[in-house]
Order: sequence, then C-alpha cells, then structure tokens
Amino acid sequence: MFVVKRSQDNPILAPLRDHHWEASATFNLSPVKRGRYIYGVYRAISSPDKLRTPDRVSTISIAKSSDGAHFENRRQFIVPEADWEEYGCEDPRITFFEGKYYIFYTALQYFPFRAEGIRVAVAVSDDLETVSERHLVTPFNAKAMTLFPERIGGKVTALFSAHTDGSPAKTCIVQVDEVSDLWSPKFWEKWHEHIDDHVIQLRRNDFDHVEIGATPVKTKHGWLLIYSHIEKFFPAPDGESPKFGIEALILDLEDPKKIIGRTTGPMMVPEEPYEVSGFVSHIVFPSGAILKDDILNIYYGAADTTTCLAHVSLSDLISTIHPDTSSRWHFKRVEHNPVLLPLPLHAWESKAVFNPASLELDGTIHILYRALSEDNTSTIGYATSRDGVTIAERLPEPIYTPREDFETKKIENGNSGCEDPRITKIGTHLYMCYTAFDGIGPPRVAATSIAEKDFLVRRWKWSKPVLITPPGVDDKDTCILSEKVDGKYMILHRIGTDICADYVKTLDFKKEAVNKCIKIFGPRSGMWDSAKVGITAPPVKTKHGWLLLYHAVSERHHTYRIGAVLLDKNDPTIVLSRSADPIFSPEEVWEREGIVNNVVFPCGMVLRDGLIYIYYGGADKVVGVATMEQKIIEDALLKELNH
Repeated sequence: MFVVKRSQDNPILAPLRDHHWEASATFNLSPVKRGRYIYGVYRAISSPDKLRTPDRVSTISIAKSSDGAHFENRRQFIVPEADWEEYGCEDPRITFFEGKYYIFYTALQYFPFRAEGIRVAVAVSDDLETVSERHLVTPFNAKAMTLFPERIGGKVTALFSAHTDGSPAKTCIVQVDEVSDLWSPKFWEKWHEHIDDHVIQLRRNDFDHVEIGATPVKTKHGWLLIYSHIEKFFPAPDGESPKFGIEALILDLEDPKKIIGRTTGPMMVPEEPYEVSGFVSHIVFPSGAILKDDILNIYYGAADTTTCLAHVSLSDLISTIHPDTSSRWHFKRVEHNPVLLPLPLHAWESKAVFNPASLELDGTIHILYRALSEDNTSTIGYATSRDGVTIAERLPEPIYTPREDFETKKIENGNSGCEDPRITKIGTHLYMCYTAFDGIGPPRVAATSIAEKDFLVRRWKWSKPVLITPPGVDDKDTCILSEKVDGKYMILHRIGTDICADYVKTLDFKKEAVNKCIKIFGPRSGMWDSAKVGITAPPVKTKHGWLLLYHAVSERHHTYRIGAVLLDKNDPTIVLSRSADPIFSPEEVWEREGIVNNVVFPCGMVLRDGLIYIYYGGADKVVGVATMEQKIIEDALLKELNH
C-alpha cells in the first residue's frame, strides 16, 4: 500500500507570456542534482508565429531550484540547429554520467510530422551552462531515451521507446561499451537486426502504449523506473479514448532486462483541473524523479501545458510491488478460508452467505452475515469467533429477518430482504444499518438497534426498523459513526458512484433521517476504483483521524477491490489521505467465481493485537477473513500527510 500526494505548489512551472519561447507550454521537466541545486530541463512551446508553419515550435529550456519545487533563472538551452531537429526539440531526459550531463530528447526533422523524422537525439554539457556537442542518436523512429546514471556490468546502459509512432511500439534496452557508441549508425544497424532480443515487455495488450518516463533511480532493491502507461492509445475495437497513467516498476540491479516487480495499474491519472484541461487535455506524463531521504519526488507534465510535482514514500512503493515484501503491504487471507459456506440443510442460507458485519464484544468477535435462500430472500445469520479466524459457533436460525413491507418480497423468486449489514456500538446499544429491498423500488437503507446486554445473551429484541434514506433514491453502503461529530451523529452512505455523509441530531429516525449527500470522495477515472466507491465497515477512530476502508469497482473489468482513506478527526468529510493502489483484490477461485464474479466485499472490520481483521463476501457466495498490520496502513496514509 502506498499513497501518492500532489504538491500544494502545483503547477510548479507554468508558461510565461513574457518569454516568447515558452509562452504556450512548459512541461515534462527532467531534474538532476548539481551541488545544492536541482536543475530542470523541460520542453517549452513558443507563442504562435504567424509567419511560420507550424506556428509553434518546441525547444528545451533549463531552470534551477534550491528546493526542487520553485524554479528560477529560466532560459533556453537546446534549440533546433541541425536539419534532423529543424521542427523541434522535445521531452528531455537528463542524466549525470561519468562527469558530464547527457540530455536525450526527441528531434523532429519533418513537417507534417511523420515517423521516420521523429528520432532520439542527445546534447552533452559539462556545466549545464552551455551545450558542448549534440548528435542524432537513433536512425529509426524512437523517443524517450534515458541513460542509467552508472554502468551496469561494465556497460553504458539506456532505455528507450522504439517505433513509438507505429504499432507495436517496443520498450527496449541498449548497452554499449562507450557513450559515443549510442550515436554510431553502424552500431544501430547491427542492433536493430535483433531488436526483439532487447525488448522489455511492459504493455498489457496490443492497444496499450508505454513510454519511458524518468531517469532510473537506484535503490538497494533494484532500479526504480517511473513510466507512462497509456491504455487504448492505439485504436481499439471498442472506440474508447486513451487513458494516461503513471506507473512504476523495479528492474534487477545487474540485469535490467529482468522485471522484479511492478504496479498492477496506474498510481496517478489525470484528476486535477490543471491535468484535465490544457494544450492537450487529460494527460499526466512522468518525466523525472528525485529521491530525498524516503520521499520520491515525481515530476510530470500536466495536460502538455505545465510541470507538476507529486510525492510518494519510496519504502512503501518498493514494499508494495517487491515480491519479498508485497504480502505485508496487502491484506493476507487466513489459512482456512472461506470460513463460512452456504448450508444446504438450512433453507434460509442454502444459496449463499456473504457480506458480513462484525464487532468485538467481551473478547468474542460477532459475525452478522447476509444469508440468501434459494428464492433469493436475504436474512442475517450469526456466527462467532474467539481467535478471529476459527468459527466457534454458528446459529441454525437467522437472527434478523424481513419484517416490514419495504423489505418483503413483491416478485416471486426476485431479490428481496435485509442485505449487507453494518453495525456500530454507541453507548449501550448496537445500531445496525442494512439495505432493505422489496424487489421493486430502489434499495433503501433501514436502521434498527438492540441493547448490548440483550445481544450478548442472544435475546434478539431488535427495534422496529425505520427507513433512513430518501424514497426513490438508490442508496446503500451505510453506517453510523461510533462517536458524535460536532455534537451530531454522522451517517456515511452511498448515492450513485460516491461516498456521502449527512448529520442527524438524534438516532430516533422517526424524527430525523438522511436528506443530504455531502460528497466525501468518488471514483478516479482510469484507476482501479474508476466506476464507483462505497464504504466497507464503519470507520475506526484513531489518534490521527478516522480510518476507513472502502470498496471500489473498476470500469473496464467490473472487479471489486479494497482501498483505504484517512478522514479528518474533527471533520470526517475531509479526506486527508487515500491509497493509490488496492490493498485487497479477488485472487482465489471462490472470490473470482460465484453469484457475482470478481468480488471481495467486507462489511466488517475488527482491530486486535495490531492487526486489522476484515470479514468479507467472496463472489457473493461465501465468507472469508483477511488480515493486515494496522501500522502499515496508518503509516502509509500518514507519510505523505506529514511531508
């Protein structure tokens, strides 16, 4: 699990109208350390020139910064001089290597632009003041070359994207004896004959596109590479638009063709206004990375207009994607899963048992699970565990059944009843919210309560349920926070795709119910939580804020996964931090195949002995248990908050 946080100073580099060469755009900055300063080379697009075709030209500028976020002394650094770059110099990547600075960039020879005139070039500088030499590097279509900052196995090593303006593009590695070999036509002629021997496969399918982003960062675990992954870049049969994302991988220190680990999807997608709208909209493109202590600073171009900055904990990122540590940075299934299965002898739970609430009282974990009969009626069953994993007892009859007209079946064999309970202890009572459905109208949330003393002796004296969400609105995934917020009770619920909140003065819902959808957060288009989000279990209050696990559905694969957010302690409508990656995903057969495939869906969470136990439905069929260290989740959410 890791968190990516955008800088509050974004955009850190924006066009200056008073500088004609960078009046339209300043983006894709590549940083390098020199002494106590960070220098950044970046692509600058000029103001329109009515006497020129094309009317704008890209050059490469340079600026310096003492803190990596505020850049000054902006000036042009690389401008077209040779015929092979007549129509622009784009997207630099800088590396300090063996006493010199090498800036690889994209050189444009022809207009209108065509593949054979889009190639890699390099400029060399001794001092970042002047360019001492420049060369055309690749004799074929290529982009995004970056040089490793040191030799690997005695070889000068670089990564780049070959044939990027056609399909299929290839991510390639090249190794030479001397840097000057990189601009030797004879070398490339021989290398290109065996190009497939040098490919690193990063694309997930034939319609995706990958470009190298930042100069590789050396860590003790491997070379960390931040790169651009673009879904549906090449026209796909479904006609969907490209989705730009930033991803990461680890390459072996001694064999950089070997991938040790990688993110399972984008860690960043266009979300902020400066990423969504610009010279070319909906783009985040990584162009550089600088490591400071444990914080990896990622520089990226936003909407091909500005340069922006984001931060991620290196240790969390590496630990999440490295196979030696990945299991600790995700929820881990207990050994004897699934812990609850349907029981054919019990008609009320013969078809499925799933989506359980849970809470710990007097050293026992109480599990209240949704049970489904063959005629698709949902009731709530009961089981207990003393160790959190082994089921100690399971009652033969449901402890809660449909009682009101709003949850009584209206269509034979249609879905109906009491679904997906979530339970909160407040004072001496337990308050249960659940989805009430009669098979006709939109699902609504009902609330009921029971005295703790009655619950513990299994005297199921539940109060008469009351609908607490508005009529005519599909409203689910609801709970009551365990403590008042500013003197009121806070209710979390979901309308449409978003997690919402409302406040009530009393828990007597006959007097007051939910009538607001104060949006807390929603899906992130292009990421694992792109279609909709909803709460899992009621959040837990910690000294740092309210820890909330949430479920989310992806747009393209309709897979349910789990993430985490930290909500402000005093105002839980404020999201302080949110996980960039899922911390639990369907993997087992019984999570991938069932009544609804590819689902892990917790409604219960218990904290015990430093572990978070989640109780979840697998594929809407069975109940599973998984655990994760609470400290890992909290630390990851807090690191970027404290940066």
